[in-house]
Amino acid sequence: MTNHTLSDQVLQIPLSDRWRIYYRLQELKINSSCPPDGSLRVQVNNLLEAILIRSTVMQFLASRHELLEWLERCWNYSER
Repeated sequence: MTNHTLSDQVLQIPLSDRWRIYYRLQELKINSSCPPDGSLRVQVNNLLEAILIRSTVMQFLASRHELLEWLERCWNYSER
């Protein structure tokens, strides 16, 4: 896998969840920061990091129904 930066992304995350998501991304060794402007900035270096970021954000922001639908899609995909 090539290690080129896909891009630096600014995520619009509710302030109440920003720090929890930031700390989880730090645990995953994903380069991120919370500047004074209130945003969450994330550096996406590869596809795996993009998937981990999406999964982390979903964990904190998605509804139970959305998480169940996502899990079912994953199971259906793995059965092919």
